[in-house]
Amino acid sequence: MAKSKTMYVCSACGAQQPKWSGQCPSCNEWNTLVETVGEAAASGHRFQSLAQRSPVRKLAEIEASDVPRFTTGVGEFDRVLGGGLVPGGVVLIGGDPGIGKSTLLLQSLAAMARDRKTLYVSGEESGAQIALRAQRLGLTETGSGASELALLAEIQLERIQATIDAERPDIAVIDSIQTIYSDALTSAPGSVAQVRECAAQLTRVAKQLGVTIIMVGHVTKEGALAGPRVLEHIVDTVLYFEGDTHSSYRLVRAIKNRFGAVNELGVFAMTDKGLRGVANPSALFLSQHEQQVAGSCVLVTQEGTRPLLVEVQALVDAAQVPNPRRLAVGLEQNRLAMLLAVLHRHAGIACFDQDVFLNAVGGVKIAEPAADLAVLLAIHSSMRNKPLTKGLVVFGEVGLAGEIRPSPRGQDRLKEAAKLGFSVALIPKANAPKQPIDGLKVIAVDRIEHAIDRVRELE
Repeated sequence: MAKSKTMYVCSACGAQQPKWSGQCPSCNEWNTLVETVGEAAASGHRFQSLAQRSPVRKLAEIEASDVPRFTTGVGEFDRVLGGGLVPGGVVLIGGDPGIGKSTLLLQSLAAMARDRKTLYVSGEESGAQIALRAQRLGLTETGSGASELALLAEIQLERIQATIDAERPDIAVIDSIQTIYSDALTSAPGSVAQVRECAAQLTRVAKQLGVTIIMVGHVTKEGALAGPRVLEHIVDTVLYFEGDTHSSYRLVRAIKNRFGAVNELGVFAMTDKGLRGVANPSALFLSQHEQQVAGSCVLVTQEGTRPLLVEVQALVDAAQVPNPRRLAVGLEQNRLAMLLAVLHRHAGIACFDQDVFLNAVGGVKIAEPAADLAVLLAIHSSMRNKPLTKGLVVFGEVGLAGEIRPSPRGQDRLKEAAKLGFSVALIPKANAPKQPIDGLKVIAVDRIEHAIDRVRELE
């Protein structure tokens, strides 16, 4: 028997190196090379049986049809997935430990087991532990679909493939991909080679048999999915669980979706009976003040197809050190520094001797530039120690020249604000509605200095 050869595999990019070094030559990441055992060359490639020959066809000859979907039984989960699960689709869901990934999937499978064949493969828990969790969540009550849910506690890939081939479920959950190993490799479960191999094999099984597979992925200390980046490339949908484990609210965000829109957001509340969808998520991100407070401004942001109202809070205080602090929670810190420069240059408001702290209420992360106007108005309100007018809502991107640029889906944002009882909207001039909106006074501006003047007039 030939002696196994030691290789070093980069946990960031998956590149193989014959010897260890502190920095990966392929991706330049530090301390990512992990020792593993090289695989002996076989006479036949293990993917040979999966290779399919298909003739070359013209694009016009291929019939295009809508992708059929089926519901998961959880409305917020369906929203993030783009309307539901797709037969043969592969979904990867990741998040911090204890945030609710297994709980959400167990609830979904129990709901789908009423009229579909389901399989829950666990590499982290025994069948008794899963049954105990289902009982705690109230899924074993009379009339529920949990009694028809099939469980399998297994970590060997080949046995899992054989079970899926024999049972032919409609949906299979793999919890988690980092615990699965293949006999074709000698490296440990969770290694780059094992994760890449098992994910590729399960993806091929899903495409060949038409089985929807949902894989749970671990995350690193930085919050990214553990394993090679190819793991996110080969699956159809990538979902991230967000939120503080000490809070009762969870956010599920779609980062990639071949069958729907990305950046969709699902909002859940963690209860003693599991995760429950939140019907009005805007209420979570708005502080309930008895009176208006300085440094607070309500923003209408857009998460996928859903408009959300989020309160942006700013605190401006005299700096006690030579270098004033700039801290942003939930918003981009580099963009905060840029907006402060615009505020000084075009509105004559200087913060060079002030500490500026910024926060998005509720733990939501806002990445779109439409939050610029709300950030500047909140900072201006905190500096003057005067609250903004009651019932004011804003959105708009601010450019380096001081102009206020339009934001996408402006009409949907205004309608959502009017529905929640806001009476005044300060928006970019290009987003001004052609028809008046009942109960909402719209003020359209095109410059940041004009926006600040209109806010002072409303006080």
